[in-house]
Amino acid sequence: VSGRVQGVWYRKYTKEKADELGIGGYVRNLPKREVEVVASLKEEQFDDFLSALKKGPPLARVDNIDIEELNEEYEGEFEIVR
Repeated sequence: VSGRVQGVWYRKYTKEKADELGIGGYVRNLPKREVEVVASLKEEQFDDFLSALKKGPPLARVDNIDIEELNEEYEGEFEIVR
């Protein structure tokens, strides 16, 4: 996720949305002022989660989201990785 997504509570917002939807995985800041979100979710959860990621918290501005499908599953709680 790129745009103004660091220092604006984007990771906390993402975790809250993932927890609401019952999604596992993690979110972390990347060196190039981007945020990486890895989520293990069901197909029916995808649109709701993607919409939340596009919106972000009030101070964020999301310019782009690159999506890549992975063959990994993350069990348990969604985490903020530091």
